[in-house]
Amino acid sequence: MIPLQEASARRREIEDKLKQEEETLSFIRDSLEKSDQLTKNMVSILSSFESRLMKLENSIIPVHKQTENLQRLQENVEKTLSCLDHVISYYHVASDTEKIIREGPTGRLEEYLGSMAKIQKAVEYFQDNSPDSPELNKVKLLFERGKESLESEFRSLMTRHSKVVSPVLILDLISGEDDLEVQEEVPLEHLPESVLQDVIRISRWLVEYGRNQDFMNVYYQIRSSQLDRSIKGLKEHFRKSSSSSGVPYSPAVPNKRKDTPTKKPVKRPGHEHDFRVKHLSEALNDKHGPLAGRDDMLDVETDAYIHCVSAFVKLAQSEYQLLMDVIPEHHQKKTFDSLIQDALDGLMLEGENIVAAARKAIIRHDFSAVLTVFPILRHLKQTKPEFDQVLQGTAASTKNKLPSLITSMETVGAKALEDFADNIKNDPDKEYNMPKDGTVHELTSNAILFLQQLLDFQETAGAMLASQETSSSATSYSSEFSKRLLSTYICKVLGNLQLNLLSKSKVYEDPALSAIFLHNNYNYILKALEKSELIQLVAVTQKTAERSYREHIEQQIQTYQRSWLKVTDYIAEKNLPVFQPGVKLRDKERQMIKERFKGFNDGLEELCKIQKAWAIPDTEQRDKIRQAQKNIVKETYGAFLHRYGSVPFTKNPEKYIKYRVEQVGDMIDRLFDTSA
Repeated sequence: MIPLQEASARRREIEDKLKQEEETLSFIRDSLEKSDQLTKNMVSILSSFESRLMKLENSIIPVHKQTENLQRLQENVEKTLSCLDHVISYYHVASDTEKIIREGPTGRLEEYLGSMAKIQKAVEYFQDNSPDSPELNKVKLLFERGKESLESEFRSLMTRHSKVVSPVLILDLISGEDDLEVQEEVPLEHLPESVLQDVIRISRWLVEYGRNQDFMNVYYQIRSSQLDRSIKGLKEHFRKSSSSSGVPYSPAVPNKRKDTPTKKPVKRPGHEHDFRVKHLSEALNDKHGPLAGRDDMLDVETDAYIHCVSAFVKLAQSEYQLLMDVIPEHHQKKTFDSLIQDALDGLMLEGENIVAAARKAIIRHDFSAVLTVFPILRHLKQTKPEFDQVLQGTAASTKNKLPSLITSMETVGAKALEDFADNIKNDPDKEYNMPKDGTVHELTSNAILFLQQLLDFQETAGAMLASQETSSSATSYSSEFSKRLLSTYICKVLGNLQLNLLSKSKVYEDPALSAIFLHNNYNYILKALEKSELIQLVAVTQKTAERSYREHIEQQIQTYQRSWLKVTDYIAEKNLPVFQPGVKLRDKERQMIKERFKGFNDGLEELCKIQKAWAIPDTEQRDKIRQAQKNIVKETYGAFLHRYGSVPFTKNPEKYIKYRVEQVGDMIDRLFDTSA
């Protein structure tokens, strides 16, 4: 029974679930039917909406197209009217601008260039659209007239407003480099700012629209003239200043300080030493005349030329800065090359004239004039880097002008040095030209003075000598190489001088005076070497020069001292008679003692009289020689006098014993003293 009940329950349960599933299925069917109905309704609505949109589109598109056509027609009408106005305006350009073109651009450049732009456009229009139109010829003529007026205005502005740079401003510009204090750069306003802007606008217009390069020639001709005149004005300033005050002056650079600017001496550009040729003129000139006037002029010319070289560099730099604003870039180097030619050629010609004058001076053995080349050459070499920078981009012929001048100066300088050394060696032994008192010969002082002047130009002189070397090492010589060459040269001059002095000393008949002459000259040379840097320069190649001169000096002192042997030999112990004390002297012995006293007295008096007129300028050496000689003579005479002073060799002892030992010393103390 129990199983039937369970099966019945199970069946009812299954039937209930089936019924529930059937209800769910029925609900789903109803939902699907409703969804289909909604879908059909939506499709119907969309179809209706699409139909209406199509009807709207079909009605609006024709209206839109018609409106668009109307707008296009309106734009075409407006463009046509604008074009007509534009075209018509070209026919009025000539009449509208003729008056402005005729009156020129002066004072109204902006307006004038505006009119030229209108004319340019009119020309282009007629050339493209109506080349046979009479209007084309009319605007072409007007354009050409306007272009000529602009060219004329360019020339006028450049001519009227380009001014020579004053010498004072140039000197301030140059000397400002050497001042220790930091100063503001001296401005160079070649053209007023407003004028410069007009010039720039005209030049750009002429290049862009005028198709004209003639204005560049006008520019460089005018600026070239101003540059040349500025440098010549500086040179003239030196001449006038030197004639009135002796030294050119330049006011201090104007600045913002409250104190009043004072005048200051002009510094020579790039110079560590102030070289004055006038100190050498009388010493080195063969003619030995009053040459101060000529030498002052040489000094002024040297100063002026050096300043003009520096002025050229500064002014050329300034000119290039100005040129870059006015001249198109691809024409700048060529125009600048043309611009600087006159001024540069003037400087080079003057430099060559200096070289030519130096060559003539060498022939005359006027070495003072040749020395003007040294400061100039040094300055040219110092300035060469700036020169090269300024001339960068110019023609090769322009760049080579300064190196060529430097080579010429080095050649003539080397020639002068060589000839000076030969002149020292071959200076003739003129008896009338020899110092009668045996003092320092003029040739010695001249040679030493010349060598001392070379100290200010060691590098320059060394480079001169090196430039003449043919060895491959000389092509890129170092400063050490140049220094050795200069040292060798100085040693050569001193050697030549020594040989000449030896030859000249033979003019004196008295060997003692010859010795004094050589002593004085050797001592002068040694002192001069020691007081300057010459001794260090000589020591580069001649280590024993100082010791050698001291040996020569001592040798001449010994030679001089031998002149006293004829005095002291009379009273030397080896020549005295031998006798026994207390024994009466024989007549022969008495006569011998008399002769010894007389010989000593006569010799002493004669030597003192002669040698008193001789000179030893060096006080230390004079005292040394006197003292040495005094010691020798006093010692010998004192011994002789002690031995024979109390011997009865004569009835008149005062006739033979004329001097006490102290008197002999006093007489020797008056040697070499022309005032005694």
